[in-house]
Amino acid sequence: MASIIILLHLPPLTITILTVFLKIQTTYSSPQAPLILPLISQTLPHGFVSVPTPSSRKLSFHHNVTLTVSLTVGTPPQTVTMVLDTGSELSWLHCKKNQNINSIFNPQLSSSYTPTPCTSTVCTTRTRDFPIPVSCDPRKLCHATVSYADLTSIEGNLATDTFSISGSGQPGIIFGCMDSGFSSNAKEDSKTTGLMGMNRGSLSFVTQMGFPKFSYCISGHDASGVLLFGDAKLTWLGPLKYTPLVKMNTPLPYFDRVAYTVRLMGIRVGSKPLQVPKSIFAPDHTGAGQTMVDSGTQFTFLLGSVYTALKNEFLEQTKGVLTLLEDPNFVFEGAMDLCFRVRGGVVPTVPAVTMVFEGAEMGVSGERLLYRVGDDVAKGKDVYCFTFGNSDLLGIEAYVIGHHHQQNVWMEFDLVNSRVGFADTRCELASRRLGMGP
Repeated sequence: MASIIILLHLPPLTITILTVFLKIQTTYSSPQAPLILPLISQTLPHGFVSVPTPSSRKLSFHHNVTLTVSLTVGTPPQTVTMVLDTGSELSWLHCKKNQNINSIFNPQLSSSYTPTPCTSTVCTTRTRDFPIPVSCDPRKLCHATVSYADLTSIEGNLATDTFSISGSGQPGIIFGCMDSGFSSNAKEDSKTTGLMGMNRGSLSFVTQMGFPKFSYCISGHDASGVLLFGDAKLTWLGPLKYTPLVKMNTPLPYFDRVAYTVRLMGIRVGSKPLQVPKSIFAPDHTGAGQTMVDSGTQFTFLLGSVYTALKNEFLEQTKGVLTLLEDPNFVFEGAMDLCFRVRGGVVPTVPAVTMVFEGAEMGVSGERLLYRVGDDVAKGKDVYCFTFGNSDLLGIEAYVIGHHHQQNVWMEFDLVNSRVGFADTRCELASRRLGMGP
C-alpha cells in the first residue's frame, strides 16, 4: 500500500483516553510510495509532511490544542476535518447539523454510505470490548456511544463509506456517524467535523487502511505539520531512537491494551534524576499507571506522586530564576498548578526535563516546558505554566505524553515491529523538504 502524508491541525486541550480491550489480528500490506497529508493547528495542533515521491499523496495539518487533518468522505466526496488522535480507536463524524456544529458529513448525499445493522459481525464481534457496549436502535442499526476523560460524549450509528486521502479512495471504512452528544469545549469542537482514531484497535483508521506505520511532525514555529502514512526513506532525517511498545495479554480494568503504551523508566531535571521508586513507573496489578503516547492530549500528565516530585525538583532548581505565581486558586486546564510570572514575556533559561524510556529519551526545554497562558485566562498578566500536569486531578490513572512535548520531534508509530521512534528535527523544514511548506 502506498504511504500517505497529511497535514495536521491542533485544537485546545482535549484529553482523549478510551479504555478499549480488543484482540487484534491484523495483516499489514507491504509499503510502496508514501502518502503525505498536511496537519493544521488553530491554537492546538502542528503539522508535518513526508518526502513526496511521484506516487505520493499529500495532506497538511494545523495545530493549536488539537492536531487536525483534512480529507474527503463519501460519493461524491465531502471534505471533512478530523482531529488526529492516537489515543482513540473509533473514527467518527458529526452527521447532524445543530447550532454548535459548523461542519458535518451528510450521509444522505453519499451513494456509498452504508449503515451497519445490529446483526453484522462488526456490531456483534468487533465492538465487543467497547467501554460502553453498543446497542440496537429502533431501526435495527448498530448504535455506539463514545466517551472521553474530559467528559465529552457522543453517540450515533456505525456505518461504512469511502475515505479518500490525496485522491486515493478506500471503500468500506467503518466509522461512527454521530447525531447527538455533549462537548466540554463546544467552541473548539465546532471547528472540526470529527475525530480520526489512530490507536492499535481493529477499528482504528490506520488498522483499517492496512498501513504498517505512520509518522507525524508538529511544528513549534507555527500551527502546521505533516502526517505520513506508510514508509519513506528520508535521508535528511537523523536516526530515530526507538522504544518498544508494552503489550498486555491479560485484560486489566485500567489498562488500555490498544494504546501506544511505552515503558517510562525515570525523569531527570537537568542532570538530576527524580528520587522516586522505579516501581512507580510500572502499571500495577489493575493496569493503572501505564504510559501512553497520545496526540489527542495537549500536555503531558504524570501520576500524582511523580508529578509532585518533579514539581518540587523544578522549583528547587529554578529558585531566583523564576517568580512563582502566588495564587493557590489558579490551576491551568484543571491539572497544572505550577505557574510563574514572567515579566516582559522573556522566559529565562531553565533546566530541561528529560523523560527516560526503554532505549530512548525525550528532552523537554524552552517553549515546550513553559506555556504562555492566554490573556483571557491570565487577565493581562504574563503567566507561564509548567507543561507537566497532575493526572490525579483529571481522574486519569495513567501517564500521558501529549502532543505539546512532541513539537519539533519526528514521531514514528511502527505497528509491524511494535515500537515508537522519535528524532529531534525542525518540523517546518521537514514540511518544506516534503514539498508541503512555503
